[in-house]
Amino acid sequence: MKVRIDNVTKKFGHTTAVSDFSAELQDGHLICLLGPSGCGKSTLLNMLCGIIPVTEGKIYFDDKDVTKLPPDQRNIGMVFQNYALYPHMTVAENIAFPLEVQKVKKEERKARVEEIAKLVHVDNLLRRYPSELSGGQQQRVAIARAMVKKPQLLLMDEPLSNLDARLRLEMREEIRRIQKETGVTTIFVTHDQEEAMSISDSILLMKDGLLIQSGLCQELYVNPNSLFVAEFLGNPPANKLPVVECEQSERIETTTELQKYIGGFEKLNQPATVAIRPEAFTLDSNGIEAEIQYISEMGKDQIVTMTYLGNTVRAILNLEDSSLAAGSKIKVGLKKKGVFTFDKEGHRCHPENERCHPDSASCHPENNGRHPELDSGSN
Repeated sequence: MKVRIDNVTKKFGHTTAVSDFSAELQDGHLICLLGPSGCGKSTLLNMLCGIIPVTEGKIYFDDKDVTKLPPDQRNIGMVFQNYALYPHMTVAENIAFPLEVQKVKKEERKARVEEIAKLVHVDNLLRRYPSELSGGQQQRVAIARAMVKKPQLLLMDEPLSNLDARLRLEMREEIRRIQKETGVTTIFVTHDQEEAMSISDSILLMKDGLLIQSGLCQELYVNPNSLFVAEFLGNPPANKLPVVECEQSERIETTTELQKYIGGFEKLNQPATVAIRPEAFTLDSNGIEAEIQYISEMGKDQIVTMTYLGNTVRAILNLEDSSLAAGSKIKVGLKKKGVFTFDKEGHRCHPENERCHPDSASCHPENNGRHPELDSGSN
């Protein structure tokens, strides 16, 4: 089922939780609503399922306006953060409960429970009670209960946040497998950018109730339209370096190294910021000298914290010289990919050559952090 959200706003008194939100979600895709805590993700999800009424705007399932329909008339499944299993019911009874509410016959209920239990790999647990299950098993049961009534839309609100790191990784893969096998359109809410990048077909990234950028996962990572997007996506996060400062209309020259890779600041009479992803650094005998502060081993990667052009930055480098330690000097350059320029408002400068033109639409505050070229068609 395709979902269309048209200019949806939700206000609680004088507080706006979601503001003028518009997006079109493709049928059969797994879409992540991503953003920091308090940005409006769960509020938007609750409007989609009908728990919270919409203040302004419309919601369409396919071409049907469901804005004012109650939850039981929307044919949705919901998976919550706390699982919400009934402790006095067995796994089979928990899964079957939505079918009982729908007054499905006992024989059909049993067949559908066994079918969905097998899909989510809990068919050997049907006689157990929730207290006898691990966190991952409880989550599978919650997913089975949401899926047993064959919803057209599955909504998942931070479903993995109560699990440990290894189990979260396992359940990510399971949720993706289940979604692929069933083909049901799924909206997955999370604040974990790594989770969103690994599980979804596309991402809607929110901040302060606004949709900041939407598109394929790699699109947002490779072409962030604002400093917020560049910082939020990536682990370790992008490094921020000030490149132009202004004092009484006098421009202070940016460093030669950053000019070499970015350029264009001769047309900019305002502060700007360069965001450099850790993987954009490279060892270069002709590069700029940097001093190592410390080295962290992260599996096969080495995260090198160093002083670079007067700034503390983190870089992913392969230091083959094992004698290098805190205080050692190395020379580093920058790759073209993974280096982005933003104006003083945090808006992305021209993506083709990373130059920020004062008259560029992408540098104007009224675009709310969106780059018109990147956003076109991505919603």
